[in-house]
Amino acid sequence: MLSLLKKKESIVLYAPVTGAAIPIENVPDKVFASKMMGDGIAFEFEGDIVYAPCDATVTMIANTLHAIGLKLSNGAEVLIHIGLDTVDLQGVGFEKLVEKSSKVKKGMPLIKIDREVIKQNKINMITPMVITNRNGNEYVFCHEKDINSYVIMNETKLIEFK
Repeated sequence: MLSLLKKKESIVLYAPVTGAAIPIENVPDKVFASKMMGDGIAFEFEGDIVYAPCDATVTMIANTLHAIGLKLSNGAEVLIHIGLDTVDLQGVGFEKLVEKSSKVKKGMPLIKIDREVIKQNKINMITPMVITNRNGNEYVFCHEKDINSYVIMNETKLIEFK
């Protein structure tokens, strides 16, 4: 009975990279811009590692290593899609740093990219992070969704589940 009165813990998604934040509606890919995959935010970043935005369980790593799915303790699911059209690289230029079913902590490295391969293939590295299943949880954006606002990996709060 006491568990019914217990307040749900809030979960915060932090920036998985450092760089410019982009409203999901401005991503030059209609699947993400129209929110078909879910609501979220995207990034332009210059680094070579994508980090865990919160404590979670890795539920999916694409065979082509360009996308990773995370399940939060509240049951919500998040997808980080590294770059646009990166599936075409068939995994070349990507190195997974975790395994499916791994428990990860906020700020833990997930996937490393080879910038030289990305540059040679003229890949757009806009990286969406979307909530693919909110599992009935409410959430709010903590960060201004202005065009090109700057976020810092593991420091900038982006989305909070209430």
